[in-house]
Amino acid sequence: MVSMPEGVMTRAPVSEARERLAASRFLLVDVELPEETPPDEQPLARLLGLEEEDLTWLGREGEFARAEFLGDSAAFVVPSVEAGRIIHLHAVVTERYLLTAHRGPTGLVRDLAARFPHEKPTDAVAMLFLLLDAALESYRRAAVQALLEVEDLENDMFHRREPEQLYRLARLRRTAALLHHTLLPYHRVAEETVTRRMLNDAFPETRQRLVREYQRTARLVLTDIESLQEAARRAFGSYSSLVSGDQNGVINRLAIVSTIFLPLTFLTGFFGMNFAYLTDEIESGAVFWLLAVGLQVAFLILALYALHRTRIWRRLRDDDGRDDDA
Repeated sequence: MVSMPEGVMTRAPVSEARERLAASRFLLVDVELPEETPPDEQPLARLLGLEEEDLTWLGREGEFARAEFLGDSAAFVVPSVEAGRIIHLHAVVTERYLLTAHRGPTGLVRDLAARFPHEKPTDAVAMLFLLLDAALESYRRAAVQALLEVEDLENDMFHRREPEQLYRLARLRRTAALLHHTLLPYHRVAEETVTRRMLNDAFPETRQRLVREYQRTARLVLTDIESLQEAARRAFGSYSSLVSGDQNGVINRLAIVSTIFLPLTFLTGFFGMNFAYLTDEIESGAVFWLLAVGLQVAFLILALYALHRTRIWRRLRDDDGRDDDA
């Protein structure tokens, strides 16, 4: 629990948290639930003395993104990135307190409490928007880190290509898809909810500024994630283009070899046939060297000269030079 505006953090059992929720005017209560739901687990709202009708989902495992107003309170299920995985933080805010619940340990609330002496939130709603911003910031950090990894991989593959790079690109592309898939549904329901709330004439101007700042941050984070997805697709395309270029070089080399050896194969096949002229007329060693070896040497020289005069030979030589420099 964190008492505000003093910023005093204490660890207490559920019974004491229930008493403080009923009495305190400005309080943050964070509940850490076991990662696996016990079979006899009671509803968290009942344990904390809250009205259960609208809060049956609070602390329940597997809840999806949520953002809704419940009369004098608001309820959120906020996704956040924690150590490379997605966690969902349940939050209920009123004028008197902010209640959060999550499965297993998380550093998000600890980081949020550490900001209180500097940010000095004026009420529980301001604390809520600090929490929402911290969750968005975790997505931004994950997206920027993955984007830098993609750019480093794309730079490395131009120098040397390895199968490990393709695996890492696939993993980063999956990370981008996971970030987008988990943040977008929450962003849509939150955007719809806070926009509808802003249309109320009784909504204070100070909170409207908090909402507008949150909306701007959310759009920027989504833009970062979309940039990550685009960079991952571009890196995959670059890798495929480079591999195709290597394959084209191999095909060109095979074409050169075929150009050289096809005439030689024809000559050996022709003079290897046992028809009467070859077996009866060509008998001397001079004729053998002239036809069997001389013609092959002549064809080989002509083929090499023709290849040397074409662009294919020069292009292959330039490609080899670039590979050596890399």
